[in-house]
Amino acid sequence: MGRLIAAAIALALTAPVLLMPVTSRGSGRALPMHFSLRLQGPADACGDACRLLVAASGGITAETPREFAHFAKAHDLAGALVVLESDGGSVHGAMALGRQMRKLGLDATVGRLSDLGAAEGGVARAKISPRADCESMCTFVLLAGVKRAVPREARVMVHQIWLGDRRDDPTAANYSAEDLVLVQRDIGRLAQYTAEMGASIELLDIALRIPPWEPMHALTPAEIERTKLATQDQAPGRAGTVATSRPAPTAQPLPRMTDGVHKIGERRWAMIERKGQAALARSHPLTVAGEEIGRFDLMLACGADAGTYDVSYVERRRATDATPLADELAGVVVLIGRGKAKLKVASSEHRSKPDELVTYAAGPISAKLIDAFAAGGNHSMTVATKSGRLVTRIRLGNTGAMENLPRLAVSCRDGLGTRADAPPHKAGALASATP
Repeated sequence: MGRLIAAAIALALTAPVLLMPVTSRGSGRALPMHFSLRLQGPADACGDACRLLVAASGGITAETPREFAHFAKAHDLAGALVVLESDGGSVHGAMALGRQMRKLGLDATVGRLSDLGAAEGGVARAKISPRADCESMCTFVLLAGVKRAVPREARVMVHQIWLGDRRDDPTAANYSAEDLVLVQRDIGRLAQYTAEMGASIELLDIALRIPPWEPMHALTPAEIERTKLATQDQAPGRAGTVATSRPAPTAQPLPRMTDGVHKIGERRWAMIERKGQAALARSHPLTVAGEEIGRFDLMLACGADAGTYDVSYVERRRATDATPLADELAGVVVLIGRGKAKLKVASSEHRSKPDELVTYAAGPISAKLIDAFAAGGNHSMTVATKSGRLVTRIRLGNTGAMENLPRLAVSCRDGLGTRADAPPHKAGALASATP
């Protein structure tokens, strides 16, 4: 039942906070959005066509519309171009900001302003750098421009937005009927806003496909054109693109993973015992753009060397219309912060009944990385795989790790645990199906 509720929540863009904000790369995008006025330059480049620019950089909060209203009242913004660079933020704040921009008849683009130092009429000149990101709800603010441009060097990224207080580990959280009511209400509001701004509802559909444990989806030039996100042609020769959407995935039940003795839960990290060995384990759906193609188990056990744990990865994946089954899984990497552990693929074999690819990989990981992951607060790890041209990246939260990792550490220290190695021919036992 919890999976069904979580899946329903996954269809929503409802909370005032992004699920997976990307860390700012020094541009101030993670700070609350601020506005400043510039005159396009240099003068010898744009001449009489130099435009008034409004730099809009930072996160969108519930207060952003009010701050923009004060800014607009203090300046004459007639004919101005809003230059956006933002990690996104509040859904309601973004829609309110967008409606204010549209009411003023402003144009919009993605970019970053670089001051030129010279000033004219008390307004400093700046040039637009197209190398900038507009993420999540920033995309819907961009929609508000009467004319909208997305430079080729810019990235516009979308994904689902989750309930703000359950964004760090969405599969571990609980959801109520009241949550679902909020979800449905706000999806309707955002759909209405999208149509109001003259864009295709496909834009919302694309965003709703990307679950919170996957990286954000960077819109392709074809998607930008099809969804009418850009009103100005940014790529000559793209005009004949047919507006088609991805075929809906065929829903097929997938067997739940197990360690051969106990079910491994996906709601939290928990201690299990396999053949006398203590391990900390968690299961998770394997998805690509929101389409479930399999499941995997991740298990931490005592390492052979001091200061390490052994990681075991067991995965079952199946083919879909959009993702054919590769011959084998080429690599598995676990990333925590700036550290990573590359696991060795011990076996990756096809099974005919059912038709699936079963993979087992293992390797050591630094105890310091695991300690940082399980420390107090919200932390995450990313499990990345590669098979042929297909790459998956799944983010796992640390619910349950803080209270259970000390138990595993004690068992390792006291010599109660053994290595997590398993011969390749036994990988199937780790991935057996349960009713």
